[in-house]
Amino acid sequence: MSQGFLPFTRPSIDEETIADVAAVLRSGWITSGPKVQAFETALSAHCGGRPVRAFSSGTATLEVAMRLAKVGAGDTVITTPLTWVATANVILEVGARPILVDIDPVTRNIDLDRIEAAIAPDTKAIIPVDLAGLPVDRDRLYAIAERRHLRVIEDAAQSFGASWNGRPIGNSFGANRDFVSFSFHANKNLTTGEGGALVLPADVDAGLCERLRLQGVRRFADGGMEVDVLGGKSNMTDIAAAIGLGQLKHLADFTARRRDLARRYFECIDRDLGLELPVADFTCSNWHMFQVLLPAGTDRGRFIARMKDLGIGVGVHYPPLHLFSLYRALGFKPGDFPHAERIGAAIVSLPLFPSMLDSDVERVCSALAASLPESA
Repeated sequence: MSQGFLPFTRPSIDEETIADVAAVLRSGWITSGPKVQAFETALSAHCGGRPVRAFSSGTATLEVAMRLAKVGAGDTVITTPLTWVATANVILEVGARPILVDIDPVTRNIDLDRIEAAIAPDTKAIIPVDLAGLPVDRDRLYAIAERRHLRVIEDAAQSFGASWNGRPIGNSFGANRDFVSFSFHANKNLTTGEGGALVLPADVDAGLCERLRLQGVRRFADGGMEVDVLGGKSNMTDIAAAIGLGQLKHLADFTARRRDLARRYFECIDRDLGLELPVADFTCSNWHMFQVLLPAGTDRGRFIARMKDLGIGVGVHYPPLHLFSLYRALGFKPGDFPHAERIGAAIVSLPLFPSMLDSDVERVCSALAASLPESA
């Protein structure tokens, strides 16, 4: 990996997993079937026995969670402006309205100190996002939700394999544990190619969750069926589940390697370059991404182009979503969330994935030094 173009991410899929996918293809049963059931069972074990249902995407899990939480027209939902736009899109999809809260400039996650001021009588839920795999403080989050009688839908798309207080994200965090949404997109720490999973709270009917992901259909042993709720089409395939099962076996090793690579970044990056580094968390974070902020005045587009010329791929995660046309039409405007805007304008994701070598990190750091002096 130390020679040639270094992308900012690349999945690690072993030959055993590839063989398992081939076996699914040969089996004649390639849509939702025994592999999906096995994957859900394995995910449930990872989440302390909580019920888990697999989906075709993380976006679908968020939307279904909203519907299960009875969020709809006339409701508002609090979330962060610094996230993939799907987090807020699903709020609009169910007819509710997003209320955005600025981020903590250190963690880059939603600022929990600002949430209560944003809660209104029509607020139904909070969707926190674990940016780059660094968990939002679950103790404080659930304390707010309990005090204000709100549902929590954890957007843990980037934090599968991360933990809080020694327990995996998705496991129990007290009596009020709520929905947890995972994404298994191609760039995630555990991938199924495309896919996601929803961890369900105790007060939600798993059967209803299953109907919402597959056209609302309820099937009976005699071959009959009924449709009593409007569902969509977001079931996972056995092909995807086979990949997920293979990935799950390596999750601990993937996480450990990502943490080692992140440590190497902290050792190698030249502090004189003026980069703002992420929180050096090696206990809770799964290091989904290693994100730095470019120095003030840096032309990010020119910087990315120069890094590419040096054989280094760089990502941008994320532009503040309230500045997109769709959200500006809702009344959001520049200046509403200054921390998210500053960080969103300067943030870049450097290469980080388990098959990287330490020497690849050193390549990236050398490229940073070569690119930044001329990029401002």
